[in-house]
Amino acid sequence: MSFQMSVEVERKFLCSADTLKTLEEIGVCVGQRQFHDQYFDTPKFDLTLRDVWLRKRKGCWELKCPTTVDGAEETSGEQRKAAALCTRYKEITSLPEIQLRVKEVIKDVCEDRETSPSQEDEESWLSKMNLVCFAEFATVRRTFTLAEEGVQIDLDQADFGYHVGEIEVLVPQGGDVQSALEKIERTARKLGLTGDQRVEGKMNIYLKRNHPEHYAKLLSEHVI
Repeated sequence: MSFQMSVEVERKFLCSADTLKTLEEIGVCVGQRQFHDQYFDTPKFDLTLRDVWLRKRKGCWELKCPTTVDGAEETSGEQRKAAALCTRYKEITSLPEIQLRVKEVIKDVCEDRETSPSQEDEESWLSKMNLVCFAEFATVRRTFTLAEEGVQIDLDQADFGYHVGEIEVLVPQGGDVQSALEKIERTARKLGLTGDQRVEGKMNIYLKRNHPEHYAKLLSEHVI
């Protein structure tokens, strides 16, 4: 069985009044929505310490896994710098595939029972793999599109008081990641974004404020 998978290439930014003004001039707001996220891991953080993020959003499961970087993709120093500001994750939305991937990562710590994950209810597979919710928050998101094909810009306001923007391009598995990086860089320039430091996402800030020990472990493992 094959599962559809995409790679999410994303650059986060802090949205100033000037950036917002520019975005409203060159982009089209396609809607605003609110959603509630829950993140799951084992008590020893077996997933997140491997940069694997299991999330439930609006009743749907999602798994984000790191994707390998091909060093040949970025040829110039400028391209490397632009790529360093972005994150890339494979995004899996098929629950059976998510359960298989999670089991692979934590096979040393979960009970080994020969049952089909797809036939289990939610509580059963979570408890069997010793997964608990370690983060939970709501976000109000405004989404914009630009004339640049395939680029989406989200402005997020989390309920714990953090605002962050994201420029995102989804690439089919095996697709052209370099092209996505170039689109993101062009969009960043149009928005007048400067700076060469990667901006922290909602999860980093949430953990820093609420679970500093977890945050410190992720830092020490160079996950964040």
